[in-house]
Amino acid sequence: MGKRGKKYTEALKKVDRTKRYDLEDGVKLLMDTAHAKFDEGVDVAVRLGVDPKKPDQMVRGTAVLPHGTGKKVKVLVFAKGQKEKEAQDAGADYVGAEDLIEKISHGWLDFDKAIATPDMMGAVSKLGKILGPRGLMPNPKVGTVTFDVAKAVKEIKAGKVEFKVEKAGIVHIPVGKVSFGFDKLLENARTVLEVIVRVKPPTSKGIYLRSIALSTTMGFGIKIDPLSARSVTK
Repeated sequence: MGKRGKKYTEALKKVDRTKRYDLEDGVKLLMDTAHAKFDEGVDVAVRLGVDPKKPDQMVRGTAVLPHGTGKKVKVLVFAKGQKEKEAQDAGADYVGAEDLIEKISHGWLDFDKAIATPDMMGAVSKLGKILGPRGLMPNPKVGTVTFDVAKAVKEIKAGKVEFKVEKAGIVHIPVGKVSFGFDKLLENARTVLEVIVRVKPPTSKGIYLRSIALSTTMGFGIKIDPLSARSVTK
């Protein structure tokens, strides 16, 4: 067994795989078992009591993490005129119109998020086959099709994350990095869970938060008690 394998095994011994931990204890344990040499990312995975195949049970939204994600996000804005200047002043990495559309159509994708003013969407929609599968298409439902481009850019730069339930009924959301420390990771995780509870579809019956797991990039899932999560969101 390699060096990494030994560290992984030692960390695994600290976790009771049959137990569901309170959120606070789960975050502490996650930090105690992080074993990679690099600053690992931290994710929350939530299995929801919804049927994503039904349009009225689609869970989708955004959460602004109080302490950000720990990642530098390259933001592109499709805009013209005054809105182009507003986006630049707000800190967008790339701003333009037809020039950017042309560049992307030839394969350039050196950005993480895209925002567009509503008047640009007719032209931007031509990039659907390129941006859509990569989750980069601006969408009014998550606030990335808007005339308030400055606010959208600042929120994304500050740590706004998008989430969408997958076919299996699971939502994955990044909540920071191990180096954030206990308090910041806990607050980010609480914020995410609060938002997920808030966007519960009215047609979802029975238990909504089925299961929750915290994990690091190279680690394993630490099960969180959904009851403890519900208590922090009240």
